[in-house]
Amino acid sequence: MGYLLPWGQMSYWGAQVIVNLFSAVPVIGPDLALLIRGDFVVGDATLNRFFSFHVIAVPLVLLGLVVAHIIALHEVGSNNPDGVEIKAADAPKDAKGNPLDGIPFHPYYTVHDILSVSVFLMAFSAVVFFAPEFGGYFLEYNNFIPADPLTTPLHIAPVWYFTPFYSMLRAITTEMMYVLVLCVVVGAFLAVAKGKLPSLLKGGLVGATIVICVLLLSIDAKFWGVVVMGAAVIILFFLPWLDYSPAKSIRYRPDWHKYVYAVFVINFLILGYLGVKPPSPIGERVSQVGTLFYFGFFLLMPWWSKLGTFKQVPDRVTFTPH
Repeated sequence: MGYLLPWGQMSYWGAQVIVNLFSAVPVIGPDLALLIRGDFVVGDATLNRFFSFHVIAVPLVLLGLVVAHIIALHEVGSNNPDGVEIKAADAPKDAKGNPLDGIPFHPYYTVHDILSVSVFLMAFSAVVFFAPEFGGYFLEYNNFIPADPLTTPLHIAPVWYFTPFYSMLRAITTEMMYVLVLCVVVGAFLAVAKGKLPSLLKGGLVGATIVICVLLLSIDAKFWGVVVMGAAVIILFFLPWLDYSPAKSIRYRPDWHKYVYAVFVINFLILGYLGVKPPSPIGERVSQVGTLFYFGFFLLMPWWSKLGTFKQVPDRVTFTPH
């Protein structure tokens, strides 16, 4: 929303593209896009609405999330590199009932946070004062041109931190829908054949698979691209329920798990790179494979995260000086 406020060429046309994505929603799409814009094209009404959301509504939501985070941190406590639950019922405690492995917030976490903030501010200041454009990745050259509804930039790309998800959006084509249908069918078949499910549940799973396949093939691929782009962010919130690993810390997981995470990071960077490039046949195929791997990493996590030989997790938090 704040990206529209400079009212430059990329701001204007980026908002035009993003808002038009909502028009792909079946039945209510065109009316929904009109409601968001406040006009038939991005204009003054859109700018006023986005300014209000950016300055008032979204900061209030973020403030609420900060409060929720502090409450959760107070109730559960911080994690540690060993992944040991220091507040568990069987965890060692002192005479007052405080965890023996707990440490005071001050000075340990205050110094830790001050260091983190200092490093961030140095990097932030270096960008702001010496490289604000950063080769066009932070401030695009086209955004220094005032918004012109009559002139479209040659290549419209989102800001760098949106490019991986934009690449997934572009990866969902009509051809890709057949691949997704195949994935749904194979997944349902494996669940029915390998899973120990009651007959009624198996029948429900088969019925749901048929309905999903019909929806995938009957609704425009543009809509499913929007769904995939949103789901790529939302799926991160389900990580605590997707990870079935008996060990929280990477220290005590099988070594090959590290390679899976490394491939995931590389895949994400490739998707980000493809998102800033103009569409091409090769880039489209690579982004489609990358999108399948991205979602496969999370959706198959309940299976692969518990595979392998895990090391013994200690009862107490261990400390090895660097």
